[in-house]
Amino acid sequence: MASSSSFYVFLCSLAVFLFLGSHAAKPLDPFGSTGIHLSIRKNMTSLQYYTPVEMGSGTGDHINILKYSAKLVIDLGGQLLWVNCDEYNSTSYRPIPCGSAKCKAARGSGCVGCNLPPRPGCTNNTCGVYAYNSIKNLLASEGLGEDVMSVYSTNGVSIIVSYDVPHFPFSCAAPFLLKGLASGTNGMIGLARTPTSLPNQIALAIKLPHPRKFALCIPSSTESGFGDIFIGGGPYYMAPYAKDLSKLLTTTPLLTNPVSTAPVYSEGEPSDEYFIGVKAIRVDGTKLVSFNISLLAIDKKGVGGTKLSPIAPYTLLHTSIYKALVSEFVKKAATKKIKRVTSVAPFGACFSTKTLSSTQTGPFVPTIDLVLQKDSVYWRIYGANSMVQVNKDVLCLGFVDGGSNPRTSIVVGGHQMENYVLEFDTSNYPKFGFSSSLLLHNSSCSHSRIF
Repeated sequence: MASSSSFYVFLCSLAVFLFLGSHAAKPLDPFGSTGIHLSIRKNMTSLQYYTPVEMGSGTGDHINILKYSAKLVIDLGGQLLWVNCDEYNSTSYRPIPCGSAKCKAARGSGCVGCNLPPRPGCTNNTCGVYAYNSIKNLLASEGLGEDVMSVYSTNGVSIIVSYDVPHFPFSCAAPFLLKGLASGTNGMIGLARTPTSLPNQIALAIKLPHPRKFALCIPSSTESGFGDIFIGGGPYYMAPYAKDLSKLLTTTPLLTNPVSTAPVYSEGEPSDEYFIGVKAIRVDGTKLVSFNISLLAIDKKGVGGTKLSPIAPYTLLHTSIYKALVSEFVKKAATKKIKRVTSVAPFGACFSTKTLSSTQTGPFVPTIDLVLQKDSVYWRIYGANSMVQVNKDVLCLGFVDGGSNPRTSIVVGGHQMENYVLEFDTSNYPKFGFSSSLLLHNSSCSHSRIF
């Protein structure tokens, strides 16, 4: 008998097939491309990551004029793309009817209508879906439509050819859903394990070598360049490091939470988000033992475990895990003669920069390891990803107390995910791959590519 996670993968694959309909995928270009690329930018005020995309056209399904430039906040757990359509104007936009196969595949929530003149986001008998702002926990039922999206192919080094992805599903959203999003952005783009997510839609529109793989290289700053979304698998090259990082990734299983973490879901529906199996946490080689280890497992109600979400600026920890981490980190820091100073909210442990030296991987502080399925498999976090500079004199441990009763015990946030290559493989045996810190290789996720 198939496992529940395998059955879930089957259902997702079936839903993607329904979304495809009669539209055959285009072959990847013959110029050495291995996948599709979008860039990642970081807003240094909101600490959100976003990607610019162009959508729509003025001449049917051909990208020509009237492209709509959207800047979309990246939500790793988001189910679909939604955008404010107040200025969206495209002749190739089409609403998706309620009750259609595409509506069912997108988990449509009935019909929506509009009493104003028809335009994107204002049509009748349209499939209703939930647009969700995960930053402010705002939700609205909106109409689902589709249009062309422009993307670029890559060989892992540079950008090669522009591609037209037709029939890309998204919802137009009311302006109030933009609350809390980075200045200048006008929507969100979802990367979850759903038929309507960005990776799945691109994979069914273009024949990719590895259609069930995508990777992120999240920048710590975009002053000197941009980060990456790769869809279709490697290679991944981050100059000046000369090796293909896809060959050097450490992997661990991606877990399926048996209970959905979406704001609205059906009974028995598993989560579309990305969970990994952290078994322990080490600080400079010492395991934290002063918390209930069962918090690291996902129970039958979907509570506990470890989720990956760059929507959280910093990693959130269950209160007992947080206190254990801070206590052990402070002890280890003292052995290195690092002076503790008054804490700066929301952080619980801060230190004087005068007692800290710099290394290739950031401030010289105790390392933090997320230990995965066995002690020899771990994600090591160095000073650049564990510490946050709050002013010229103070650095703080960049982990935050997530409360004593959170739905998820550990939410790995954006700061801890920066400057690693992170690969998500959602095939029959889902796994998460991660590189060592690119800073170890004199590289980073803030770099220039040829556009």
